[in-house]
Amino acid sequence: MHNPGNATQDPAQDRFADGAQYIAGRLTKGTSGRTHTVVDPATGEDVLTYALAGSDDVDAAVAAARAAFPGWAGATPGERSDALHRFAAVLAERAEDFARAESLQCGKPLKLTREFDVPGTVDNAAFFAGAARHLQGQSAGEYSGDHTSYVRREPIGVVGSIAPWNYPLQMAAWKILPAIAAGNTIVLKPAEITPLTSLMFAQAATEAGIPDGVINIVSGTGREAGEHLVAHPDVAMTSFTGSTAVGKRVAEVATATVKRLHLELGGKAPFLVFDDADLDAAVHGAVAGALINTGQDCTAATRAYVQRPLYEAFVEKTAALMDTVRVGDPFAPGTDLGPLVSHVQRDRVAAFVDRARSYARVVTGGEVPQDDLKDGAYYRPTLIADAAQDSEVVQSEIFGPVLVVLPFDTDDEGIRLANDTPYGLAASAWSRDVYRANRATREIKAGCVWVNDHIPIISEMPHGGYKASGFGKDMSAYSFEEYTQVKHVMFDNTAVAAKDWHRTVFGDR
Repeated sequence: MHNPGNATQDPAQDRFADGAQYIAGRLTKGTSGRTHTVVDPATGEDVLTYALAGSDDVDAAVAAARAAFPGWAGATPGERSDALHRFAAVLAERAEDFARAESLQCGKPLKLTREFDVPGTVDNAAFFAGAARHLQGQSAGEYSGDHTSYVRREPIGVVGSIAPWNYPLQMAAWKILPAIAAGNTIVLKPAEITPLTSLMFAQAATEAGIPDGVINIVSGTGREAGEHLVAHPDVAMTSFTGSTAVGKRVAEVATATVKRLHLELGGKAPFLVFDDADLDAAVHGAVAGALINTGQDCTAATRAYVQRPLYEAFVEKTAALMDTVRVGDPFAPGTDLGPLVSHVQRDRVAAFVDRARSYARVVTGGEVPQDDLKDGAYYRPTLIADAAQDSEVVQSEIFGPVLVVLPFDTDDEGIRLANDTPYGLAASAWSRDVYRANRATREIKAGCVWVNDHIPIISEMPHGGYKASGFGKDMSAYSFEEYTQVKHVMFDNTAVAAKDWHRTVFGDR
């Protein structure tokens, strides 16, 4: 029986009775004239119906962020750091509340949100609380005679961010924390189907003492609220995480106002298994890497390339392990895999698999449960073998619990196939040979390459892609480069250099 308990301390309809927009430190109702209903994907039951944001709400949020910018940018790094430390503490205190709300709106198993999503978010806040004190420029010294130079690293201004539905809480953290740690203010648009934890995140920031207007949330559609936010002339930077197709549209709109742009887009991560790999470790890594978050992860293992001597054994063992994965109620203690985020997404994944039956082998899964889970957006873990490299399931992002396995013969072929999609977000290589593994990390074109593991992400290290997976980095000190701009300052130490320069150019007069 599905039993979320007090998923958000109070029912969502009560908690967000004043609206699902968070502007200048308070909840307000959207002005678009349309509503959206958040649905529990495990049961199909309504969780919250709210008024969607319109362009007026975006304008109000940007105005609030713009008004808050001078004070927040002018705070010392220590003051911003202290506020973020308090924020991390509030998030930690509310951990169970956040975990249940995230499971309720996304269908994630509660053990995943408790052990991964929420602790990762708290850790991000703690990391950026410390990193805020290390956002520094650089002295360039006296490189030009009688002049002293230095470099300032300054906040950009109002950041407009758009986050996806697969990790609503963590994506809010990845967008908001580096931006405000660097002294910017922000307007975040979460996916309209999963706004709950983004709103709770902003409320927790207010409780921690972060000034009103520094963090604003507009819950609306991409077509209306999202495009207006990207196009807004008072937004200095756009940060977007989502599909490559939508990312192209974001880039097109942002170009009109010459905004700074950060894009973290789609992925189709290869999982490259050489013939000297630990087979059992690779099988367990493949199942965990492919099924994390029900496969709705842009870094999930989606294409397993297995060298021919291990191929059949890998397929057999992976299918057997997939069959032990417990699909069920996200709030049940034994659940390994919850539903997809919506019935629309479930049907999209099922359509990919159904089309693949005509050209590949569906080894296990490939079906919607017909038992007591039939009302939810569930889909069984699926393994597909023997597809061609140019087939749809190999080249396109499915974003569900589906792993495709293909054989390769030589190391050169394996690396070539791993690179043979438009994407380049993440990858993994499995080998006991350090030289072989090192070659793979060097030649695979992806922003992250794991060796003998797949999926771990830490706050201290950057996350971002190559090729059609976008550009720019989330997390780590590298993300400060996204959310700051560099200014060169030069002093004349003699008070006569300008006269000398004038004389050089124009002569004595």
